[in-house]
Amino acid sequence: MTADNNRPLAVFDLDNTLAATAHRQHFLERRPKDWDAFFAAAPDDPPLDEGIALCREAAEECDIVYLTGRPERCRRDTSAWLSAQGLPEGPVHMRRNRDFRPARVTKVETLRRLGADRAIRMLVDDDLLVCDAAEAAGFHVVRALWATPSQELRDAQEKEGRT
Repeated sequence: MTADNNRPLAVFDLDNTLAATAHRQHFLERRPKDWDAFFAAAPDDPPLDEGIALCREAAEECDIVYLTGRPERCRRDTSAWLSAQGLPEGPVHMRRNRDFRPARVTKVETLRRLGADRAIRMLVDDDLLVCDAAEAAGFHVVRALWATPSQELRDAQEKEGRT
């Protein structure tokens, strides 16, 4: 699908929104956390049917953008996973490798940048702090409540700026 600047954007998170991460959570329960193994296991993430369906539905009226806290070094695996799920093509915005700011900061920053040129129809994300911050910034949010939340992942997103 080609980008049409008149079409709004629908922005989708990946982890626990489109991709189930429960099988790799144990890497975050260790001390120290094993981030390399956590991200190396991402290609094996099962798709979350609710998120996948919503993404495909949104693509009928919107251009799709993926916004993840995954570090840039995961780009190849992330792109391959999106393609394997048959998800709509769209740019993937990832965290710079050494950027450890909270996801609520980095994602809202990216949303503002995207929203400067295009209308954003919605952000779909499982991180409630990201959702709250995006709503406070004036964006329409759909909370992805279909995955089992993980305290370790929540802490990583907020306190460690890792995903």
